[in-house]
Amino acid sequence: MSSFEFISLTIIGCAIVTWISRVLPFILLKKMSLPQIVVEYLSFVPVVIMSALWISNLFIQHLGHLPSVNWNNLFASIPTIIAAVLTKNLLIIVIVGVLSLALIQLAF
Repeated sequence: MSSFEFISLTIIGCAIVTWISRVLPFILLKKMSLPQIVVEYLSFVPVVIMSALWISNLFIQHLGHLPSVNWNNLFASIPTIIAAVLTKNLLIIVIVGVLSLALIQLAF
């Protein structure tokens, strides 16, 4: 098998696995409903994912030392959190976050 065939098959395989893992739950859940406790449990998933992403980007890891604060991301988080509390609109939150981080990086 040539390198091109191997890479092509790998890309096709990854595409199929990704497609199945994203489409199959919709197909299965279209025909059945989840218990209320499962729906309530899954409602916390977006908050947990966003918190994990936020915390992981607030700190810079140094091997053998304690992590240090990424000050640019911390300062950009302040207007973003304010926008989140005031608007609760994901588009506005993302725009405020990107613009605040861009302005902070431009300033420093």
